[in-house]
Parts: sequence; structure tokens; C-alpha cells
Amino acid sequence: MITLGVEEEYMLVNPATLLPTPLVQEVRATARLEPIAGEQEVQDELLQAQIEVATPVCTALEEVGGHLLRLRHAVASAAQANDCRIAISATSPVRDVSPVPITSTARYRKMQGEARLLVDEQLICGMHVHVGMPDRETAVAVLNRLRVWLPTLLAMSVNGPLWDGRDTGFASWRTIIFGRWPVSGPPPHFEGLADYEARVDALVRPGVIPDRGQLYWHARLSERYPTIEVRCCDVQLEADDAVMLAGVVRALAATAIAQEKAGAARVPCRHEFLQAATWHAARHGLSSTLVDPEGRLRSSGDVLSALLRHIGPSLEEYGDQREVTALVHRLLQRGASADRQRRALAEGGLPAVASLITAGDTTG
Repeated sequence: MITLGVEEEYMLVNPATLLPTPLVQEVRATARLEPIAGEQEVQDELLQAQIEVATPVCTALEEVGGHLLRLRHAVASAAQANDCRIAISATSPVRDVSPVPITSTARYRKMQGEARLLVDEQLICGMHVHVGMPDRETAVAVLNRLRVWLPTLLAMSVNGPLWDGRDTGFASWRTIIFGRWPVSGPPPHFEGLADYEARVDALVRPGVIPDRGQLYWHARLSERYPTIEVRCCDVQLEADDAVMLAGVVRALAATAIAQEKAGAARVPCRHEFLQAATWHAARHGLSSTLVDPEGRLRSSGDVLSALLRHIGPSLEEYGDQREVTALVHRLLQRGASADRQRRALAEGGLPAVASLITAGDTTG
């Protein structure tokens, strides 16, 4: 049984202005008083207007959904008790002239000193899926096979079209902002674990990057847990969409392990092409074409159908096929979260966007 867990980041905002509000310590303290949220499940982040939740290790998608709803409810209630709201959006739609203060740790202070504007503009929120791995060698093999599907996962998750009060023209502006760090975007292909470790050490040892935490690849080996961590997804408006993406990621990992054991050939994909496919996904989401793993521009529906066929046996093995397939079809019908934000902006301006992204989604 492959285990999984999900981390979600939210923005703390003023309910009247939607401006980021640096109240993470107060909200965390209030959330810890709730019997439904553990201390390690609610954490601060780089900026004091960000807060992160992390589910326990789960074996079933039903568990993931239950924990996400529980944690969303706890943090949303704690935010409201402190006169702010959680905004479930991959970008802060508006920001103040003055930057949001950082969380005062040695690591974050160093980041601010080295990349001030990047830190100031890190008003973005993602969703990370951890998938349990039997060993790190297998984990690298899974990265090599899963990487070609990362642009598709991004397109399915887009939820950040707005910045400075207007439409950026991108469905995931978070992806573009995050792509400015030295090591970011889709991971390269690795020859094996030794190659992975050697290339990471070559970045960290001379100080090109300060630590392994700044390996901002869209998928990487976790340094804290026996997992791979898929980091390309925007945070989701609704918890069941997060559950869907978690199910897809686990099925991709399970499929990769099965293919590796069978000695199946990998789909070749040059790194620069994968970078371009990622940009295309961030730009368009599901509203246009997608680049499939073989490098062809196809309709979003065709690529998602190919994805479901690819992971179908693994979804069936874990009992997730009906739920995940239904949620993918719903996603295609109503569009990604970025489309919903754009509709809200067009129909009711920023107040409508605020109503949409601060609902808290405690119902699923």
C-alpha cells in the first residue's frame, strides 16, 4: 500500500480589502486551541500572511479528504476569530505597497537578505502531495517516469490568475513567480540515486543554493520523509479537487513503480521541452491545448483521457477509479479554479473574487 499525505498553503487576508494580513502567529495559536487540529498540523511559512496545514500519513483518499476538511475548518475558524480570513488562491489577488514581514527564522532572514524582491513577492500558495516510497533509488526512478505528467497536473490545478487586482493572462501566475528561484520548474532526468545526490551536492556544497530546502523542482525527494514530493500544483478552491489530485499523483507513482519493475521503456522528454510545456500549462490551464508526454499539442480533454488510461490499473488497485474519474470529468466540464476566479472577477469584480476564495470550503 502506497501511503500519501497533502500539504496546503493559504493566505491570511483582511476580509474587507483582501490584502494579506500578517497574523500567522495569532491564527496558529488559536488553531492549536481547537481539539480538531494538532500542533504539527498547522505551521507558519515564509511570510507572516501565509499558513500551512499538513495531513497525517493516509492510506485512503477518504482519509485525505476528511483531514483536509478538518484542517480547513480549524484554520478558517481561527482566522475569523482573529478578524481575518483564509484565502484559498494560488496568488494573492491584491497586495499592499509595503511588503509582508517574513517569519523571523535564521533561514528565512538569510533568504530575504539574498533575494529581497523575490521574498517580498512570494505571496503564493501551493499544494504538495507526498507519496511513500520503499527506498530512495525507487524514488528517483519514479521521478524520472512521473516528470512528463507534471505539466498536466499543473494544468488541472491552476488557481492563480490574478495579481495586483487584475488578470495576469496566466492561469497560474504562482508558477511564473516560483520559477524565478535558481533551482525550480520540472526536475531533470537522473541516471539514478547516485546521480541525484551528486548533482544536488554540487549545488549545495559550494553555496550555489544554501540548502536542499531550496530545491524548488516541481517534484523532488523529500529530505524529511521517505517520500517523493510533488509540488507543481496550485492550492485548490475545494477539498475534493485536492483529493482528486492526490489520487492522480499516487496512481502515477504506483504506475511508475510497476513500469520500472517490468522494465518498460520511459517516454523520452528533453528538459527544455518540459520547461516549455510547463509554461504552456501555467499560461492556459485547461482552457486551451495541453502538451502531452510525447510532445504533441492536443485538447485538454484528450490529454486528461490519456492520463486516466495511463493510471487506470493503479486507480483500480487502490479503489480510487470511480471517485477520481468522476472528479476529473467534473473538472473538464466546469473548468479549473482559475476559470472560476476569472468568472467571478468579470461578474462582480474583486468583491466577488473575495467571496469565492475566502469561503473556506469546509463542506467539500
